[in-house]
Amino acid sequence: MPAAVARYTVTSPTMPLAMPGKSQHLPLAAGKPIPYRRAAISPPSAGSSVNTSAVPSLTSGSYAGSAFGDHDRSDSGAHGVDLLDMMSSRLSTAIDPLPLDRSLARQAQTSGELNAKQRELAELHAMAQRRMKSTRANLTDGIKAAKDVRKDLEWTQKRVSSLNAKAAKKYPIAYKAASARYPSQIDC
Repeated sequence: MPAAVARYTVTSPTMPLAMPGKSQHLPLAAGKPIPYRRAAISPPSAGSSVNTSAVPSLTSGSYAGSAFGDHDRSDSGAHGVDLLDMMSSRLSTAIDPLPLDRSLARQAQTSGELNAKQRELAELHAMAQRRMKSTRANLTDGIKAAKDVRKDLEWTQKRVSSLNAKAAKKYPIAYKAASARYPSQIDC
């Protein structure tokens, strides 16, 4: 007959399940703790009853033995309890989904605002590129027009200088009188 097993349950407000500590979980045999060992079990065969839940039920027959060897399952106190149902019920009461929903909504709203700003920046960038292109074209045209005006002014200056030289040779007295009356602003 197995010795009496002392079991303690420690509850913590941060954990949804009461988890026993490791030292409280090991049974004692004649005053000495039984060393912890893993149970090597094989998965159930296809012909046997197969549990399809993600977490196996404590009442299913697919687990033979435990971490401490074979013992009477009525001692465990979990007879007839489905672990998946118990976990889902405890998690549904432990987690308040309202703050999560609010943060998810805020995240979606922020993501939408960010996408809108990104599209707006892309449009502004495209508009700036178009303006830059037209400004460069205008600048190129302006530089070309300035070169043409300079060329025309140089030609005009040469023409006026040659006409002044011809007038000074042909009409020296009248040219001196006109030069004294209207002095030249540009030195040749």
